[in-house]
Amino acid sequence: MDNEVKISRIQVNLTQQQLAEKIGVTRQTISLIEKGKYNPSLKLCLDICYAVNKTLDEVFWIEKGGR
Repeated sequence: MDNEVKISRIQVNLTQQQLAEKIGVTRQTISLIEKGKYNPSLKLCLDICYAVNKTLDEVFWIEKGGR
């Protein structure tokens, strides 16, 4: 799943470990999400968005037929 998690995380000066601790998952989970190798639940997507102060659309929206 393509996403903007890494860019959003860096913009708020969080490491993968810090973001993981903030939302209650492992650093490995964040790494897999950023690489597009793990499809997070809607709740996890929202937790990430709240942590980086962005909307769901800003972080996870994919245009139809895009990316």
